[in-house]
Amino acid sequence: MSVVLGFDESPGARAALASALWLAKAAGERLVVVYGTAPPGSMGEEARTHEAVLRQVGGTAIQHALAEAEAAGVETVTELVSARPVDALLEQAEAHDASVIVVGTWGESPMRGAILGSTPHRLLHLSRWPVLCVPAPAPA
Repeated sequence: MSVVLGFDESPGARAALASALWLAKAAGERLVVVYGTAPPGSMGEEARTHEAVLRQVGGTAIQHALAEAEAAGVETVTELVSARPVDALLEQAEAHDASVIVVGTWGESPMRGAILGSTPHRLLHLSRWPVLCVPAPAPA
């Protein structure tokens, strides 16, 4: 089994990383760090360029998460997936026999999340696995 983490280096994702590391270590499970690289639109050259940039940004983000996981002594796998974040997380949860999916939040209202389709909001409604939503730290 594994703990699947959606990670994009946002403050909520950084808080989620800490929780996911704790869960993985406590359960003796592998951590799977996932970054979905599909752009919001999917037409033409602009979308391909956008995805290339997202792959580069995502690669950097998951390498930072991997370094923290290795420092914590947690076995970790990284996955750059050519899909939108929710689809990438659900795909990897299936592929890696997830016990839980962990994502960060950034304090948007439930109504805004429902209208705009935030990743945590969509996961809560679509996932077959438990979803842990970790809030970003309060601003200092």
